[in-house]
Amino acid sequence: MFLAMIFTRRIWIVLTIGLLVSYGITALTVKAGYPRTVMGDATELLLILIAGTVVAGNAIASRGQTRLFWVLMSAGCLLWSANSASWTYFEVILHKGVPDPFFGDVILFLHVVPLMAAVAIRPHIPQQEQKLYSSTLNFLILLVWWMFLYAFLVFPDQYVIFNAQAYSRNFDSLYLLECSLLVVALAVLAARTHGKWRKVYWNLFIALGLYMWSSLAINEAITRGVYATGSFYDIPLVAALCWFILAALIGREAEPTADAEPAAASKWEAMSPRLAMAAILSLPVLGFWAQFVNKSQPAVHSFRLLATLGAMLVLGLFVFLRQYLLDRELVRLVETSRKSYEDLARLQNQVIQREKLASLGQLVAGAAHEINNPVAAILGYSELLALNRDLAPAQVSMAQKIGQQARRTRDLVAGLLSFAQQASGEKTLVDLGSLLDRCLKMKILQLESAGIHVDSNIMNNLPPVHGNFNQLMQCCLEIIDNSLDAMEDVPGGVLSVIARRERNEVVLEFDDTGVGIREPQRVFDPFYTTKPIGKGTGLGLSATYGVVQDHQGQISCSNRRYGGASFIMRFPVADSTVTAPKALAHQNAASAS
Repeated sequence: MFLAMIFTRRIWIVLTIGLLVSYGITALTVKAGYPRTVMGDATELLLILIAGTVVAGNAIASRGQTRLFWVLMSAGCLLWSANSASWTYFEVILHKGVPDPFFGDVILFLHVVPLMAAVAIRPHIPQQEQKLYSSTLNFLILLVWWMFLYAFLVFPDQYVIFNAQAYSRNFDSLYLLECSLLVVALAVLAARTHGKWRKVYWNLFIALGLYMWSSLAINEAITRGVYATGSFYDIPLVAALCWFILAALIGREAEPTADAEPAAASKWEAMSPRLAMAAILSLPVLGFWAQFVNKSQPAVHSFRLLATLGAMLVLGLFVFLRQYLLDRELVRLVETSRKSYEDLARLQNQVIQREKLASLGQLVAGAAHEINNPVAAILGYSELLALNRDLAPAQVSMAQKIGQQARRTRDLVAGLLSFAQQASGEKTLVDLGSLLDRCLKMKILQLESAGIHVDSNIMNNLPPVHGNFNQLMQCCLEIIDNSLDAMEDVPGGVLSVIARRERNEVVLEFDDTGVGIREPQRVFDPFYTTKPIGKGTGLGLSATYGVVQDHQGQISCSNRRYGGASFIMRFPVADSTVTAPKALAHQNAASAS
């Protein structure tokens, strides 16, 4: 991380030029021997460690898919450095040549797999909502598949029955194929990408392409027996390592982010799932080739079949695990979709109800304003007649009755205006527990006379809500009256009233054992009623719905499983910063009275 902060792109270019010049002069002028071997091994190991440090710094400084990209690159550099360190251990520490076969070849072969996985996730594409286990399982499948390829093609000639010529040929061919796939993938990404990632991909393509060519040349030299560490064969390798570090520095300085292009614009979907699928489908083909086509020695033949069966078992477990996790994710998505659909339907019903109430409110408000004028005139003339001393007592009494009915009409108009929400009441902090207790006391005689038992469960110390005390009381009384009418012909009726807190809401629940509601979804519609003609107008629950909505609350109605109806009202808890001690004191005093 410290080196990643020190090095900049320009400084590294200058250092690279100086390093390549000095390395080239040393490789061409110094004879093969221990000093040149130390110089060559130490330089390559140091460059790989610097590359791993810069890439790890990029991983720490980024996030999301970009971080995963650099983490995989760091894993590749770690395996790369392990191979270089083992090579240095034999040549520098032990003063011995690298043995043949060399266990570090397995590490060298596998270090390309994390690089391929990093390219396959394509961090330049906007991050999709996918679980981490999907990318992890794809990477593990690819890792196991490449390990299987190595065990299938290279390992038998390396450790089962040693065949140096076949081992070198198979290893070089497989390693070339692996590196070629990586370089081609980088070329395609660089050609298709725009913005900052394009520069990163092109530099990685040049660095790893140069590395592939230098590795091929070094392997050919090793096969012909003309290679020595620190020779001119290593110059392209050193240049490739320096260029890889330059690409990592460009990625760090550019801080590339995901392209803003929509995901649908890209026809090239994620490669890792396709590669994983191709890896699994290739196992039966290779097993068929090993059994019926290849004519190898019995030990090699048995080993390859065993390796194929083992790989099929391991990859089958990964596929089963992936399918299990995908099934769980599918169930979760279905459940989320169901809840979203229910919320959408509920919201749609609320919008429709609001529209109905708004239309009705406009009609009622207009009618109420038109009625107010003649009612005011009737009330004024009736008061004048009542004060006229020339009229007979019977006439004065009639004028007073006319005034009384005019006042009643005026109050009815005021109620209609309140229903139309043209005049909203003053809101204070309301204790719904005390309010509900007062409502039950007001209705207890009427309920008991109807043979209805009241079961109340009001939580103590309910938090206050912000609302109008009288309006909320009228809502509770309306629901209690509705339950009373529903249980009128049901003997032994029970009304359960519950007040509780759920998170940041106060919930009032009214459950009765009546006949239930024929159409619960329409119960809040204006003028909808199932009561006999003359007993109900169908405006009570509609007005209740409007009041609850005006208090930022929610009200719902449903039929109970064992009979009866259930009304639930939810109100948000008042902000703790809002205080109204006088209002609460007045409310509590009213409740006590």
